[in-house]
Amino acid sequence: MNIEVTRINSGISSDPKGYVSAVNEEYHYQLSKITENIINARNEKPVILLSGPSGSGKTTTAFMIEKILDEAGCETHTISMDNYFCPLTQEEKELAALGKMDLESPDRIDADLLNEHILAIEMCEEFEIPQYDFKSSTREYTGRKFRRKPGELVIFEGIHALNPNVIFVPDSKLTKLYVSVRTRVTCGNIILHPSKVRLMRRMIRDKNFRKRALRETMNMFHSVEAGENKYIMPYKHRSDYDIDTFMAYELNAYRNALIDQLREMSDVPELADVTEVLEQLVPLDKKDISRDSLICEFIGSGQFKY
Repeated sequence: MNIEVTRINSGISSDPKGYVSAVNEEYHYQLSKITENIINARNEKPVILLSGPSGSGKTTTAFMIEKILDEAGCETHTISMDNYFCPLTQEEKELAALGKMDLESPDRIDADLLNEHILAIEMCEEFEIPQYDFKSSTREYTGRKFRRKPGELVIFEGIHALNPNVIFVPDSKLTKLYVSVRTRVTCGNIILHPSKVRLMRRMIRDKNFRKRALRETMNMFHSVEAGENKYIMPYKHRSDYDIDTFMAYELNAYRNALIDQLREMSDVPELADVTEVLEQLVPLDKKDISRDSLICEFIGSGQFKY
């Protein structure tokens, strides 16, 4: 799907809050149709796997689906697969600090423990959910016990959720979702690839919450893309449902926060299309973005705790 900059600008210029609300409602409707099928299959498929590349909006989409299911009377829980990362040895920490360790590899996941817990969920058996500490690169147990009740659902969210080398449980017992930006933004002769939208999401998130300069995020772009092409994209065909997470107003919301620094990065040819598109967009004030927006995962002030 393609959408033109002029069409986006027209919607925001005439009624910014109304345009944002309409886009959000359309996304909510898309998720609601999927959750209807999930509810109908909940006894046979109590576990939902949700995968997608970096900047795809996985976490917020998982929380949104959980909220829709809860409101429909189907109690749902979301568990991040990050908690199943294997602890790093001191040697591995040193390699990681030097950029010589593939931290995106599915080998980083403790697949045996993860599958053991998925089976426990299906059997309504109790287990303790681990907690991964990224600062120390260790896995901790804090006494957080979990037991699914009959009729409840559990969402596992993570980049490797569709990888059959990570998840051994038969597909017949699972509902599989793949989320990513699919829409292309057109501006004159420019067709902005969805990966550039996800790059902007990471840039503004890193700028706001990780104190990371745009150039630093850009420097990681190729390695992140390589990991996605190697570990995530090959398995997206395994999904039962594909979800386009593009929000038609989002680039307008990122414009003023990114444009000045992007202009200073004219030496990076890969960002020329991003800069030109943003320059043509009408800015969208953060006050016009409701707290239920998916892009709050990147700009902040959302209704969900991350």
